[in-house]
Amino acid sequence: MTDADDVLLILTNLPDAESANTLAAQLIEQRLAACVNILAPATSVYRWDGAVQTDSETPMLIKSTRSNYPMLEKAIRAGHPYELPEIIAVPVTLGLPAYLDWVRDETRATD
Repeated sequence: MTDADDVLLILTNLPDAESANTLAAQLIEQRLAACVNILAPATSVYRWDGAVQTDSETPMLIKSTRSNYPMLEKAIRAGHPYELPEIIAVPVTLGLPAYLDWVRDETRATD
């Protein structure tokens, strides 16, 4: 296996469930992600433009591969309403081999 086959867990937050569902469907349809978990709304506290902000956001956990990351990031940015969206990719170093193989299979382009 090459580094391009490495499975990633990508985290992002959307302002609401509707936008999260729309983005998740796009990522799955385009085979940029094998699975997207849309979590319950969470409260985010952060500093933006010099002021402390508190907002409700809908977290997303996206399973994909390193080779898909550039296009995945581009798709998230295109479908994200925030000026500076949180997009964090964490390498998956261990996991059930059959599940990791499934992620790889589901995110391969089909011709």
